[in-house]
Amino acid sequence: MHKEHLFALMRKHKLYANLKKCIFGASEIPVLGCLMKKNGVRPDPGKVRVINEWPTPSNVKELRQFLGLATYSCKYVSDYAGKIRPLSQLLKMDAAWVWTDDCQQAFDAVKQGLTEVPILAVADQDRPFHVVCDASDFAIGCALMQHDHEGRDRVVYYQSRQLKPAQRNYPVHDKELLAMKYALAKFRVYLLGSRPFVVYTDHASLRTAIKSPHISQRMARWLSFFAEYNFQVEYKPGRLNVVADALSCRPDYAVHKADANAIGVARTSTPSSSLSDDVRSAYTKDADAKQLLDYFAAPSDKSRQKLAKHLRARVHNGLLLYSAVDVNADRIVVPDDHELKFRVTYEYHDPRRRDIRVVRRHTCFSRVTSIGVTSTSGYVSTFVLARYASA
Repeated sequence: MHKEHLFALMRKHKLYANLKKCIFGASEIPVLGCLMKKNGVRPDPGKVRVINEWPTPSNVKELRQFLGLATYSCKYVSDYAGKIRPLSQLLKMDAAWVWTDDCQQAFDAVKQGLTEVPILAVADQDRPFHVVCDASDFAIGCALMQHDHEGRDRVVYYQSRQLKPAQRNYPVHDKELLAMKYALAKFRVYLLGSRPFVVYTDHASLRTAIKSPHISQRMARWLSFFAEYNFQVEYKPGRLNVVADALSCRPDYAVHKADANAIGVARTSTPSSSLSDDVRSAYTKDADAKQLLDYFAAPSDKSRQKLAKHLRARVHNGLLLYSAVDVNADRIVVPDDHELKFRVTYEYHDPRRRDIRVVRRHTCFSRVTSIGVTSTSGYVSTFVLARYASA
């Protein structure tokens, strides 16, 4: 009876179907590689079985094949990007192929995760959506959710990714905003429109960030993006924001910090050995630097009295290092030599950013000085770097 009614409606509206591809009276049907039923969606068991039976990759090509298949089902796995991080490191251009225990654990975790996937809710456009998002020092995560007919939270989609090196330097406020922007971009097809939705975050200040008159330049660039959406931000403490917090804080996302004695080894720009030698040689002509080096070579009460009490300096491989109050990393002290300062500025200068911030991150100059950096567009920006002993 139901099929006859269905066929009558199809004839009325001139809809045609291939009966060989139709399924009637089934509680679950395959749709685009997924199995869909009344209360949710799950991955095709056939594809999951292929992934579970996949042998351990022995080279980059085989790893790409595995990840290509596994990524198809990533929306079902919470923190999928975090789970595959050790594997993705092997795909970098200059990475050596070394299959470590971490790689094997990640490989097994992906296969295990797909066998235990939750049934995701089918997006219901008649019900309001809400988004949870969070950021950590090394990753961002979010989830698209809806309340079912019983009022329970149901996940429609998971998303997470690692932060890029430059994004790890963002202040906490901007990282949280980036997580929100990432969530809205990923779930755009569900959220864009006149229907309002709520974004939950554990960073209370984001509730007024978009309407605040005091915003960063980065936030100003993002305003036009946020303006497309009809949403409001609600605060949810981290202990309650469980899903997004877990997506962003997975331990294997974390960037392991180098030893305190290792300076600038894996930075975006590292001074050449000849420049380092010139910096060491120039210390002998700089009274302040020479005094510090003499003190570290043979500390005495007399020399200690001449040093600022708040000075945070040390020596490594003949280079004088200084740590500012608000910066955890050491910076190389450049002596008071005009030509040497410009050499450092030139070598560290990032043509994509056209500013001096990267210089300030890795070096500090021993005198107050102004440096002009000319960009390709002809503009000249002047930056003042403070005396390192008075920071």
